[in-house]
Amino acid sequence: MAQLVDGIWTDIPRDTKSTGGAYKRKESVYRNWITADGSPGPEGEGDFQAEADRYHLYICYACPWAHRTLIFRKLKGLENHISYSACHPLNIEEGWDFSHGAKPDTLNGIKFLHELYTKADPKYTGRVTVPTLWDKKRQTIVNNESSEIIRMFNSAFNGVGATGPDYYPEALRPEIDEVNDRIYETFNNGVYRSGFATTQAAYEEAVTALFDTLDYLENRLASQRYLVGNQLTEADWRLFPTLIRFDAVYFGHFKCNLRRIVDYPNLSAYTRDLYQVPGIADTVKIDEYKAHYYGSHLSINPTGIIPKGPVLDFAAPHGRENLGSKAA
Repeated sequence: MAQLVDGIWTDIPRDTKSTGGAYKRKESVYRNWITADGSPGPEGEGDFQAEADRYHLYICYACPWAHRTLIFRKLKGLENHISYSACHPLNIEEGWDFSHGAKPDTLNGIKFLHELYTKADPKYTGRVTVPTLWDKKRQTIVNNESSEIIRMFNSAFNGVGATGPDYYPEALRPEIDEVNDRIYETFNNGVYRSGFATTQAAYEEAVTALFDTLDYLENRLASQRYLVGNQLTEADWRLFPTLIRFDAVYFGHFKCNLRRIVDYPNLSAYTRDLYQVPGIADTVKIDEYKAHYYGSHLSINPTGIIPKGPVLDFAAPHGRENLGSKAA
């Protein structure tokens, strides 16, 4: 695991000894907010006003956190307002590589994402992650926390051409936040806590909580089409990237193998339901998911061999139309 230290790309072994073998995710560093008028957001500094073609998104199709932002860019009709670059799925040696990715960087001409971080701050110390949201005008990083980027995309650009519904409606926010908190800790991050654990106890604690949450979700979705408020919300789109990767990657690679998503009738149909929302299938790249995880995490998969399977059909009928929900 490498990161920047005073602007120098440095290999730093992952430390799990101090945590009893448990994987602890570090918080994102850049936390500025784009707002409609450029006023400061919940944290960070101001002067990041929503404008067409001012911001550029750096992603990897393989990364579930980056996938969230690509989904919201699509759902809110921001393709012509926010440009993006997509790196190669392998994350080794010098990190995220844009020199021969799916959509190489033509804006700043960077080969590796860490070059963007030192462009913003030559002495930056910390992790280099996707997604990263870049301000073309101020030539700096706005934010690299996916949960905040999707909320900016959801509402900040409404006055400059964004379309689509509000996925974080005020009346539903307390319930959305409650559902998000459980899903993030035990499932979105739980697959990593399981896969990167270095002791049996830490692994079993993480994987048990993960499948408790899958059982909770299966029951919750038995009588309602979506997670909150009988409509599609941010909670669904934060869950979806982990679900869509689960059987192809996390089940085997991260030892999350008590059950597959296809073994849960409601969750499996729900995943297909979301996949079939117009535009979402274009954001899903199963081959890149497998190439990234099996090829990048050599401490888990030393041979780097990428499995051929499983066979997945997200376009199959989901049968959830009659649960009385609306997609608004």
